[in-house]
Amino acid sequence: MSTSVLYMSMSLDGYIAGPNDEVGNPGGDGFMRLHEWFTTPDGAFFRPSGEAGQLIDEINATGAVLVGRRLAEQIDHWGGDHHGAPIFVVSHQPPDPSVAKYPLVTYVTDGIASAMAQAKAAASGRDVLVHGAYTAQRALEAGVLDELQIHQIPVLFGSGRRLFEVLPSRIELEIVRVIDTPQATHIRYRVRS
Repeated sequence: MSTSVLYMSMSLDGYIAGPNDEVGNPGGDGFMRLHEWFTTPDGAFFRPSGEAGQLIDEINATGAVLVGRRLAEQIDHWGGDHHGAPIFVVSHQPPDPSVAKYPLVTYVTDGIASAMAQAKAAASGRDVLVHGAYTAQRALEAGVLDELQIHQIPVLFGSGRRLFEVLPSRIELEIVRVIDTPQATHIRYRVRS
């Protein structure tokens, strides 16, 4: 059975994007600082050595991606290819016709629960990679997010976009794994039901 897992790098004060996070500046000012644990100074991705590399392997082994429309459009749907996995975009509106050029991208307009069910079915038993603050909040609210893999970066942003800005209620988590590296502390949580 597929597990839905939010994968996010986050500053110690809870930000996943810096100030001025917009279409022309995805992730906002200073965003790449949150991803230095697996990117080069010019922004190219690499597989870190050791246990941090295993986290990248996990991401690349996921069977589907679930993301909100804002993030999907900011990054042009990863060019239609996020490690070969089908991409499900949660939206209140149908996609722009230009999205048809990406056969792996499916817009789901009937809610987060439906989008998650479709992503899990497409994942064929592998995990569903969840991206985005709003999407994570709605998935938690609907009870369809199973786990959170937070890459806690030792930096304080002070402003930007928070991962858990608005939650409907208190949510209890169970720590299932901690990987500590010089660049980040990687904490995996299970959502308690």
